[in-house]
Parts: sequence; C-alpha cells; structure tokens
Amino acid sequence: MAYDQNNIFAKILRGEIPCEKVFENEHVLAFNDIARKAPVHILIIPKGAYVSSADFYEKASADEIVALNRAIGEIAKEKGIVESGYRVISNHAAHAHQEVPHYHVHLLGGADLGACFN
Repeated sequence: MAYDQNNIFAKILRGEIPCEKVFENEHVLAFNDIARKAPVHILIIPKGAYVSSADFYEKASADEIVALNRAIGEIAKEKGIVESGYRVISNHAAHAHQEVPHYHVHLLGGADLGACFN
C-alpha cells in the first residue's frame, strides 16, 4: 500500500491540522488522542512516511525505531503512569481496525484498563 500524503497524521506533521502536542524529537511526534479511551491516551507517530508497523520496522532507520520506542517510555514516565501501568497498542491493517494509514501507537493509562481480550 502506498503512503497517502493526505492522511490526517501527515497533515498534523505538516502543521495543517493542530494537535495537543505532548512530546517531540527529531523522529517522533506525540499528541493527545481526540477520542480518548483512558485518562491518558496519547498517539505516538514517527515523522517518516510509514503506512503500518510492518512498513515502519522494515524501512525505518535504527535511529527512528529507537526514538519511537524510547519516546513511549519517556512519555509514560512524564505522565506518571509507569508504576500503575499502561498499555501500548498498534493496529495493523483492516482486521485490526487500523483507521489512519500512518504508523502510530496508542499509549493508554491513568486508570484500570481492564482485560485486553475477553
């Protein structure tokens, strides 16, 4: 699947759509989800044009991969959810209901999230 330069996250990265930014570095942007599912619900996206997790881990540089994974830990610490616990979710393709064709992870915490699967 080709990367769509008009997806909502690409527009956020270009500054065409505002976001409530919580973290940024050379390779990563993180912002609050507008449809929160937990008290802390942050979307963490690479700045590169990657459609999915498979695309990201196949094509991203080691620096980009490390930056994204370190960002998760840094944000969790900053938000005070390391001790109580948090969940990291990445949806890949149709069966997982990936809604935006730009690789991203959801960081959720700040409350009991319940069982992940029934």
